[in-house]
Amino acid sequence: MKDMLVRLMELPSVSEFEKLLFEKEKIVFRRAISPEKHLVSEWVLEHFGEYWKSEVEVTFSRQPVTCWIAQRENQILGFACYESTARNFFGPTGTLESERGKGIGRVLLVKSLESLREMGYAYAIIGGVGPAEFYEKTVGAKVIEGSEISVYQHLLRKS
Repeated sequence: MKDMLVRLMELPSVSEFEKLLFEKEKIVFRRAISPEKHLVSEWVLEHFGEYWKSEVEVTFSRQPVTCWIAQRENQILGFACYESTARNFFGPTGTLESERGKGIGRVLLVKSLESLREMGYAYAIIGGVGPAEFYEKTVGAKVIEGSEISVYQHLLRKS
């Protein structure tokens, strides 16, 4: 999987769409806070696995926490992290399978990229991309040629 590069100066606005999701679906988007670390980490482990759980846990050591969540009442629907595995990297991110197609991932992506822009970055890297078309369409991301070898190339794996 390749990395992608996103220009942060012209991100699409998602504020109206976020408002619509709240009105129609009662979905709230917000930055996670430290008392929720165990809940968010356990949810990510259950739905996306150990590696992403480890990355999410790192985001709770940052101030502010570098993990955005989408929730309906007391249920997590999706999450998006940045500056977890590497500086200026977006990811991991995921949405419950039952909630996909509503635009939750789009809002979480843009909010995370806006956070990177607020940190002073002009560009961001999306590491080890799966759905490249989604990132191209949503934020104009471009594949970084030669990025097949990435920060994940020597990742330890269970035998």
